[in-house]
Amino acid sequence: MSLAVLSTPSRHGPGPRRSTVSTRWVHAVNAPLVKALHHPWVESIVRLSAVEDALVALHPLLSLTQVRARVLRIVDETASTQTFVLQPNALWLGAQAGQFVRVQLEINGRRVERAYSLSSRPGTRRIAITVKRQDQGLASRHLHAAVKVGDVLTISQALGEFVLPSVPPSRMLLLSAGSGITPVMAMLRDLRARRYQGDVVFLHVCKSQADLIFAAQLKAIAADFAELSLVVHYTAGAGPLSPEVLAVEVPDLAQRSTWMCGPTGFMDAVSGYWQREGINAPLMREQFVGAALLPSTAPGTPVNVSLISSGASFTTWGTEPLLVQAERAGLSPKHGCRIGICRSCQCVKTSGTVENLQTGEVSSAPNELIRLCISTARSDVVLAL
Repeated sequence: MSLAVLSTPSRHGPGPRRSTVSTRWVHAVNAPLVKALHHPWVESIVRLSAVEDALVALHPLLSLTQVRARVLRIVDETASTQTFVLQPNALWLGAQAGQFVRVQLEINGRRVERAYSLSSRPGTRRIAITVKRQDQGLASRHLHAAVKVGDVLTISQALGEFVLPSVPPSRMLLLSAGSGITPVMAMLRDLRARRYQGDVVFLHVCKSQADLIFAAQLKAIAADFAELSLVVHYTAGAGPLSPEVLAVEVPDLAQRSTWMCGPTGFMDAVSGYWQREGINAPLMREQFVGAALLPSTAPGTPVNVSLISSGASFTTWGTEPLLVQAERAGLSPKHGCRIGICRSCQCVKTSGTVENLQTGEVSSAPNELIRLCISTARSDVVLAL
């Protein structure tokens, strides 16, 4: 059996950039092989998971289905922020500036996923995620404390629609606050690599100089990127950046296409200002915050939830998300954000009625995709999980 994924990075250096042709060849070979392994006759002899385990035993980057990436460097950006430079395997398809990946981690015996924006520019063989440690953040604390150079992470392909157009507008504003700088930093790097000839303002908000992520890189880019105006607003000395202060910092705000990422309150204030002032210039925003969950309208009577793959089952009263109920029953379904964004917990409901706790929609359609973190059972339910 010929495995294209055996073409792993050389131990003697990064080597030449992987070509589009070779990447397509890898997927052209892998796709029919994976399909064959899913055939019932083949599955009765060997499961795909067993093949994957054997490949990992040969080399930690080998996989037929998963993007795995070795940690090459860990860079301290601030006291609480680190950049993880990764070398992905041959299954990586590349990314656009502003996109994110889902990182899969095993923490205390539980598999969790979190979404992190890429901070590296597109087209490079090495990619990077920049993670700020959150005091209550399970995944961010694990990445900072436990992940070391040489470790291998499992990641998704690049996702997200918070990206630059193929032809960037002539006047732009890249606006960020806190760790929201990550995707717009990738955009800035992309613009410089493209030799952007327009006018771009990069405005970042943080508490103090000690909290400025990418401080050295921003200084270096500003020194040789004539089209860039770099503005850093330190709230410790200047106070919060209100929309009115933003309009003073960027007087031609209404004429600039804006890409924005930061805390929800910050972005809501800016979006509200756009509406109040009738600004027609495009405003794009990225966030990893889901809609608030609605109270369940389930009657609160016990229903049974069955899992096809494992044969497990549990009883739920139908008033909390299925993910919460499953964990309470001692199960560990795959999940990520827990707020309905990343789709890590998405699975097929083969039968039964569920309620979407974000929209209030009740559905009994068979074989539909649901997200465990925002769905609750309204009847006995069978999940392909």
